[in-house]
Amino acid sequence: MSHLLIILSILFTTSVYANKANILKVKSICTEYKSCTFFVTVKHKDTGWKHFANKYEILTLDRKIIATRILHHPHVDEQPFTRSISNVKIPKNIKTVIIRAHDLVHGYGGKEVIVEIQ
Repeated sequence: MSHLLIILSILFTTSVYANKANILKVKSICTEYKSCTFFVTVKHKDTGWKHFANKYEILTLDRKIIATRILHHPHVDEQPFTRSISNVKIPKNIKTVIIRAHDLVHGYGGKEVIVEIQ
């Protein structure tokens, strides 16, 4: 029975994020003044100019946008892909951020990643 629950859980998780832009991993490098560079890996089933992951955002835990990285073109043959954003000023009181992606058809809703700021 427990194997069935695990399989159903995996299938449910997979279907929830299907065709949406997902953040797979994030590496951050910050200065002592909390100016950060983020290396963000995104996966999305880009099909062309009408349906591709077109940005990712760095947010506070209360969902205020700190920075946006625009993705200017589809990555049909490059999946997953990693793009960086530099000189992101993290407010002093912020210790954790959320990274989320967006695509032209589904908007938000894919897998997000939470990052602790050092």
